Amino acid sequence: MTNSWKLAAIALALSLAGGAVHAQQTLLNASYDVAREFYREINPAFAKHYKETTGKDIKVDQAHGGSSAQARAVREGLEADVVTMNTTTDIEFLADNNVVAKDWEQKFPYDASPTTSTMLFLVRNGNPKNIKDWDDLIKPGVEVIVVNPKTGGNGRYAYLAAWGSVLENGGTEEQAREFVSKLYKNVPVLGKGGRDATATFLQRNIGDVLITFESEVLSVEREFGKGKVDAIYPSTSVLAENPVAIVESVVAKKGTAEAAKAYLDFLYSEEGQEIAARHALRPRNEEVLAKHPETFKPVNLFRVNKYFGSLGEAQRVHFNDGGEFDKLYGGAK
Repeated sequence: MTNSWKLAAIALALSLAGGAVHAQQTLLNASYDVAREFYREINPAFAKHYKETTGKDIKVDQAHGGSSAQARAVREGLEADVVTMNTTTDIEFLADNNVVAKDWEQKFPYDASPTTSTMLFLVRNGNPKNIKDWDDLIKPGVEVIVVNPKTGGNGRYAYLAAWGSVLENGGTEEQAREFVSKLYKNVPVLGKGGRDATATFLQRNIGDVLITFESEVLSVEREFGKGKVDAIYPSTSVLAENPVAIVESVVAKKGTAEAAKAYLDFLYSEEGQEIAARHALRPRNEEVLAKHPETFKPVNLFRVNKYFGSLGEAQRVHFNDGGEFDKLYGGAK
């Protein structure tokens, strides 16, 4: 090989190496169903922030589904760099399977939950069945659409909100069990995830009321137009925390640990919290929360640990195979 050819080969190699160094990184976020629009806005905002602060280009891809189904997919090999779920049990499941760090809750503020939400009711425009609170959901002739609590966090929080509403008003565990059993007798079909339940309610036109996350109100308005549904806040509901974690094995393999952490850190930034508020996810930043009184109506919220010990304990008692839900739903049908 002549010197000129050698120099050309070296130049080409250096050029390719330089391109590899500056190649765009890609992250995959495995997330729950009703967070699609939120992350659709978060991702380009983060990419802009990351470019400005590091000089590097980055792209974030999304994978959505029922929260528990997503957790199982990640355990079974979906190469997500981060998981952003709507129940801690789904991330605990990944921690138990050595997919995320055992101490994942200590990796970020607020037990690694940058936003919260709650459960409310969506009814058809004008509220023809005059639904105002939980007791109205067990009346004869009222059809309730809700997510299967075995496949989605949306469904688990709806179940716990219903059960806890009885206890919050002075009822007993047996009365709560009876109430939830009656509620599921009014459920004609269980959704696989939050978006599936919304499609059942609005596209298939099944049901009189949809129990779902507060954030789904805006999603419905954006997709189907305003005036399709009315949002009904029950007298009491559950505080739902939206946890996040880095998928350690994947970022180690892909070399994306720094970028994955920066992505989740961005959710806590003022910009990230403002975006959350615009999508009706309750921000942790109190100043940002106070700016949106029309979006976040006052409601008596109880934490899961008040009545269920923890989400993990609730999972074991209520949602594992053979648990309370299986007994009640089987009996309801």
